[in-house]
Amino acid sequence: MDSERPAAPPRSGSIANPVAVIVVCAVGLTFLGLTILFSASVSLKQDPYFYLNKQVVGVLAAGFLCFLASRINLDYARRASVWIAVIALFLLVLVLIPHLGVSVKGSRRWLGYGSARLQVSEFAKLAMVFCLAHYLALNQTRIGDFKRGYLYPLAIIGAFAGLILLEPDFGTAALALSVGLILLFLSGAKWRYILPTIALSAAAFAVLVAHNANRLRRFTAFLDVEGNKQGGTYQLYQSLEAFAAGGTSGAGLGQGRQQINFLPEAHTDFIFAVVGEELGLWFTLGVVAVFAIMFIAGMAHLRRAPNLFHFLLATGCLLLMCLQSIINLGVVTGVLPTKGMSLPFISAGLSNLLLMGLLVGILMNTQRTWGRAGLPTGAGSMREVLA
Repeated sequence: MDSERPAAPPRSGSIANPVAVIVVCAVGLTFLGLTILFSASVSLKQDPYFYLNKQVVGVLAAGFLCFLASRINLDYARRASVWIAVIALFLLVLVLIPHLGVSVKGSRRWLGYGSARLQVSEFAKLAMVFCLAHYLALNQTRIGDFKRGYLYPLAIIGAFAGLILLEPDFGTAALALSVGLILLFLSGAKWRYILPTIALSAAAFAVLVAHNANRLRRFTAFLDVEGNKQGGTYQLYQSLEAFAAGGTSGAGLGQGRQQINFLPEAHTDFIFAVVGEELGLWFTLGVVAVFAIMFIAGMAHLRRAPNLFHFLLATGCLLLMCLQSIINLGVVTGVLPTKGMSLPFISAGLSNLLLMGLLVGILMNTQRTWGRAGLPTGAGSMREVLA
């Protein structure tokens, strides 16, 4: 491959444009979220529009961030990637300080006051991707070196995942670790370094679960959902009941019963169960298919990446969307142990919605700029990796 040849210019007006497909899918999922959210939150407040109004404000704010992210110069922003990472790590430390970080149900994950608060770990994931992409691209000729090509980037990943784990937030920490290791592998790190790291990380998570009575109880309860339906798996059991009640065609919008004092967190982590009850099996399979289409379109887009930094940045954005959706769908359907994590674009929650806006905006940015003449390519073009 000729690494100096710029990527072919995109056909911006075509729906076959991979990023256009992602944007259409994201918009469709967002509108589905607004529709289902109204239905799922009717009984949660005296004002049935309470969560819907908050979500509409969040969608508008996410749209604004998406526009900003689509217009910035990513190579100029790259110069500030270290500072972005430092600020994100600093905020993760602030979250852990009593009276500064907001604690909810034993977890300290938010900064803010009253109902106005942001989950710092959501934005820290993107900061980690930005910093890691910059470092790996800067050292792409030394990826085979243990210290420069593996130990140092692993320290970056560990700093973010470790602070998130202290909140504690096992799910987000696992997501950050997974995304970081995938980026490390795609940049050319050796399997003999990555596999032991995965094994040690899994062992560390197992030890942390085993030494926490509450987490161990939740995990063992997950192994017998029916037998623990009045205890540790109540939420999951009600979620499965919602899918069963919906059948193939669904009960109809606004006709679901599980979210009415039965299914906790129906408007956030378990909103997919409401989709299943009210719209049925075929619609839930359609939602899964939309996320799959987003991933496939993203993979097609990545083949045009002009250099390693842009490739890793876009890959990280795609993984943050798709891996999080896989985790949420796995939890809600009982494939994975119960863990609070939003369903991208659909669940209520300002922080994750703003992050999704930034991720889609960055992908739009790459679509707009990768075909531009003069964009540096260099020897690290990932067309070679994906060819």
